Amino acid sequence: MSLTSCGVIDGIGGGDSSASPEKGDDITVGLLLPDKETARFEKFDYPLIKKEVGNLTDDKGKVVYANAGSSPEKQSEQFQQMIDEKVDVVLVDAVDAKAIAPQVQKSKDAGIPVIAYDRLAEGPIDAYVSHDNELVGEVQGRSLVEELGDKAASSKVVMMNGDPADPNTDRFKKGALTELDGAVNIVKKYDTEKWSPEAAKANMQKAIASVGVSGIGAVYSANDGMAGAVIDALKEAGASTIPPVTGQDANLDAVQRIVSGEQFMTVYKPFLLEATNAAKMAVYRVQGRDLEFDSLTQDSVDSPTQDDIPAQLVTVIALTQGNIEETVVKDGVYTVDQICTPEYKADCDRIGLK
Repeated sequence: MSLTSCGVIDGIGGGDSSASPEKGDDITVGLLLPDKETARFEKFDYPLIKKEVGNLTDDKGKVVYANAGSSPEKQSEQFQQMIDEKVDVVLVDAVDAKAIAPQVQKSKDAGIPVIAYDRLAEGPIDAYVSHDNELVGEVQGRSLVEELGDKAASSKVVMMNGDPADPNTDRFKKGALTELDGAVNIVKKYDTEKWSPEAAKANMQKAIASVGVSGIGAVYSANDGMAGAVIDALKEAGASTIPPVTGQDANLDAVQRIVSGEQFMTVYKPFLLEATNAAKMAVYRVQGRDLEFDSLTQDSVDSPTQDDIPAQLVTVIALTQGNIEETVVKDGVYTVDQICTPEYKADCDRIGLK
């Protein structure tokens, strides 16, 4: 199957180009994103990367896009197709960091640089751009402890962790536990395959059956999709009030749940900075602009297969009712009208979001 310059076939958009260590503006960037459950990937990351590649190449550069729909096998096939079509560079957000390593090696062998995006892929990658993922967990854990206050030590907390195939999951968990261990009583811990909200809801129902809905003092949820499922399970179990629930990604529905008081907080990871810098890394790498590339990769990380990977780790922000306007509204992620739909208008008025 050939990639086409416009549109999408079986999840892959297109372009034709040949790999080269240095090129002009007529470059093709392959972008592999992992799933459609996480709203930010298709709503923000892909459009932002596509726009920045255009800005950097006088609109001569192309982005070939594919979404794996949570399937490691599908992502491997998409990656191989990009190698076969000889894109100039690949940005990959791996469904499974270990499973994608053979394609990373094949890309390297073909002379196509690979930049890991958002999640640290294994194999010989050229660079990594993400957020400080341990800090994400620390922010979530610290926010819970502070919200629980004097009740923290006696509070029973459920941990709803992410997909064990995602290397970020361990980093989120490690960061959260630096704040939660010894500060609260963690009564249940779950890993959630493929970050599935359905799986998170089923696990939360198990926790409720074991602990009792009134006995749960807080829930550490690693992202917003699972947070929504956790809250649904609590409501369906008859919770009179929803205990503090964390999240991550600042999905619109999560921001609205924060406005209404159902979700306590989310971690806002400025998409604009991560996505635009990833696009810059890709373009600079292909064009041989080493000084600009090095200026963007002044951090360093290790993967199970590689040490001292050039990286950029973008900072994160705890988003609560009190700073919605100064974060996602100010940055243009959402407008007040998008957040404050008729269903949430009274809640917005109550917290002064206008």
